[in-house]
Amino acid sequence: MPSATMSASLVTILLSMDYKNTLNLPETSFPMRGNLPKREPEWVKQWEENKVYEAIRKASKGRPTFILHDGPPYANGDIHIGHAVNKILKDIILKSRNMAGFDAPYVPGWDCHGMPIEIQIEKKFGKHLPVAEVQSKARAYAYEQIDRQRKDFKRLGVLGEWDNPYLTMNFANEANEIRALADILDKGYIFRGLKPVNWCFDCGSALAEAEVEYQDRKDPAIDVAFPFAEKDKLAKAFNLDRIDDGAVVIWTTTPWTIPSNMALNIHPELEYSLVRVTPSLPTGPLLLLATDRVEACLQAWELEGTIEASCAGAALDHIAFHHPLYQADAGYDRLSPIYLGDYVTVDAGTGIVHSAPAYGIDDFNSCKANGVKDDAIISPVMADGKYASSLPLFGGLSIWDANPKIVETMKQAGTLIKVEPLKHSYMHCWRHKTPVIYRATSQWFAGMDRQPNDGSATLREKALAGVEATSFYPAWGRARLHAMIANRPDWTLSRQRQWGVPMAFFVHKETGELHPRSVELLEQVAQRVEKEGIEAWQSLDPKELLGEEAGQYEKNRDTLDVWFDSGTTHFTVMGGKDHVCNGSHADTLRWPADLYLEGSDQHRGWFHSSLLTSSMMFGQPPYKGLLTHGFVVDGQGRKMSKSVGNVIAPQKVSDSLGAEIIRLWTAATDYSGELSISDQILKRVVESYRRIRNTLCFLLGNLNDFDASKDEVSLEHMFEVDRYALALTKSMQDEVLAHYQELNFHPAVARLQIFCSEDLGAFYLDTLKDRLYTSGKDSLARRSAQTALLHITFSLLKLMAPILSFTAEEAWAVLRESTLKNTELANGITIFTEVYHDIPVPADSDSLSVKWSRLLEIRAELNKQLEDLRSAGQIGSALQAEVDIYASEPDLAWLQSLGDDLRFIFIVSRATVHASNGELRFEIAPSGHEKCERCWHYRKDVSSHPEHPGICSRCVDNLYGDGEAREYA
Repeated sequence: MPSATMSASLVTILLSMDYKNTLNLPETSFPMRGNLPKREPEWVKQWEENKVYEAIRKASKGRPTFILHDGPPYANGDIHIGHAVNKILKDIILKSRNMAGFDAPYVPGWDCHGMPIEIQIEKKFGKHLPVAEVQSKARAYAYEQIDRQRKDFKRLGVLGEWDNPYLTMNFANEANEIRALADILDKGYIFRGLKPVNWCFDCGSALAEAEVEYQDRKDPAIDVAFPFAEKDKLAKAFNLDRIDDGAVVIWTTTPWTIPSNMALNIHPELEYSLVRVTPSLPTGPLLLLATDRVEACLQAWELEGTIEASCAGAALDHIAFHHPLYQADAGYDRLSPIYLGDYVTVDAGTGIVHSAPAYGIDDFNSCKANGVKDDAIISPVMADGKYASSLPLFGGLSIWDANPKIVETMKQAGTLIKVEPLKHSYMHCWRHKTPVIYRATSQWFAGMDRQPNDGSATLREKALAGVEATSFYPAWGRARLHAMIANRPDWTLSRQRQWGVPMAFFVHKETGELHPRSVELLEQVAQRVEKEGIEAWQSLDPKELLGEEAGQYEKNRDTLDVWFDSGTTHFTVMGGKDHVCNGSHADTLRWPADLYLEGSDQHRGWFHSSLLTSSMMFGQPPYKGLLTHGFVVDGQGRKMSKSVGNVIAPQKVSDSLGAEIIRLWTAATDYSGELSISDQILKRVVESYRRIRNTLCFLLGNLNDFDASKDEVSLEHMFEVDRYALALTKSMQDEVLAHYQELNFHPAVARLQIFCSEDLGAFYLDTLKDRLYTSGKDSLARRSAQTALLHITFSLLKLMAPILSFTAEEAWAVLRESTLKNTELANGITIFTEVYHDIPVPADSDSLSVKWSRLLEIRAELNKQLEDLRSAGQIGSALQAEVDIYASEPDLAWLQSLGDDLRFIFIVSRATVHASNGELRFEIAPSGHEKCERCWHYRKDVSSHPEHPGICSRCVDNLYGDGEAREYA
């Protein structure tokens, strides 16, 4: 037989178990663990099957539009974490705008032409393929890449028109791009000319400004003497009767340009001096230098010297000097005249700049301004980086191999003063990572400062006005883009490639002039391309369009810069101003877009080219706002690099932690600067996600038996703390929506997290547990709390949905199947057709906020003292405490207004308020009463009902009577 003690314990356990079963404990099918890697793909599949994007479009039809035009990623290679950031930010913005009551479609796009794809075809199939074969294989390759990238973008939870994206290689888009070219030509912006452009030997083509990056490189820095040739003119400039032999000296880090030298540049307002040096040099005892550089140069060359005469730079204009190689080979026996140039400085070098117009923009402009004709410009460097075989001494050499030979030849000729290696920042191709040069070639340009045919402002002026009319996120983007437009050269539109939209011009074989009907002919070509793609240009016989004139003209072989492809999508896709073009998605989109969103490199890329094309075509930008996000770096601020081993692939994170974690990290990170990511950072994001998910789990669990169609309590009958919770939620929602409106997401995430952890977790939900669990299931007390929870859940889920899309959708589905099952929302297929919740706000919300803010301050101070007692072992939990509060006005009135409900706010077993003239204070003592086995409060009436031993009177009332009397909390 068991002992009496054992029997009593068993009875207590059994009773406790019975009482536990009487509690209204939370119950939900929403799991605590998200199991995101497994569940998210199921949601992606479900969204596709249920046509969720189409449902959003249908629900938003007729609303004001918000248009974000997608900057097309390049169709080559798997997406990286930067792609993920970009697409997620766009998705957050569009979902938030849709839920704010806009019609905000998303048409994703891809950039499909250009060098990277052509290089892949060369790697796979070899070089020198027929053009038609290159184009065919490139088109097929681009489609493969698009499919791969599209799958990964969808996996990130990005909703959009994935089955009908825009592709720059779609026939209609290619045709409309040719029409854009025709429009710009017709307006008078396009010209052909010889001009130095960025040239990559590996690409074999001109590069856009955006395709050039800077890396350190070591080159020979040389000081070179150009011997005096016109000593009489020189003597006159310096007001001397005669002068001895000597030389003007230049400094350069590009010896390979010396064979192409045609002039020297000096500043007209700087002072220049004749310096007699010892020991005398092979060129003679005199050197011509900028006066400000004499001391530094002589010291560097280890020479002594005295100034014999000085003059202003303007006095030296057009005085000529021998080429430094004129004695090495008769091919260099020519003179280099001085041209004046305001860009010459005395920060370094000698104050005299050597000018090779084929290989420098300032050099080119200076020579052209002084009457040098295009056909006179010396340009021996070929497309592959080798000198033409006709160049004396160095023909056939690559320019980099020729550098030391040129230096040695000048040394032997007596014109080399000094050579030393110099590490400096130099232009490189962003694809090949190899050095880029300026190289004068005959190209097609869009003129930045040409007067258009209608006499309106120049392209530069229109574009700068457009920058000022645009909103920037962050604001510093305005100055950056403004500077780039203000200082950029003419836009080189032509490229020497095969996989690109053709500059479908017919050029006269003798004069080089465009056919006089070029605009009309471009339209005829566009009509063919619309049916057959760019391949139609390759197969076109000029006779088909030119008839008898065909023999006089040849087809231009150049293709358009790929930045023109993407830069005209506002026309080819959106349809342009007033939808003048039948753009591929003109029915869905509107011109101008409200927003373009890309990485910070696009100030010189897509933002830039789009602004220029739109300014030429329509006189204004194609966007109202530009949002720029930074690049992704590791936890130490380093660039992602496979060699460093710090690359974090979005695919791997999705498969291990869930795409939701990438989405939360993206939103929680300040995108205006660099975005840091690492395994450690992601672990912290996972913890933040768990806290949010736990909050949702609590909310849904306590709404499981709440029928929104009949159990909702009207605002005037809700408990005061519940009405305050609604006011608190409304305040939070207003803050978050304001952040969303400003496209500022990291403070929105922070506010949501604080609301979940502090406003809800540390206060409201904590105080609600007793009422939710112990009150009568259908009591006003419990239904009031659940009504507040329903509105809070509505607000939270809808605010979170743009960011935590999978989680919000999952929670919304649970809510529809339980709480909302008898409402019209039960039949909805997605949360994304909803708009933000209209939270019922009590009329006295302002006074409630003042009162309850103070009550929470008092509660916080009491909790500190309770925690001290708990740590000292004087009480086990706060519920074991009985508290006497001594307060003066207005605290006294606020505390007394809650009556006996005050103990539920403080979560103690007794809270008694006393009037006091002094500061607020507490007297806390452990309760001497028994603990109720059901509600865990310590009460003197525990076991006061013999038939219900172990529980207090209010639990008896809640279980078997009319329910306890509660009014405020």
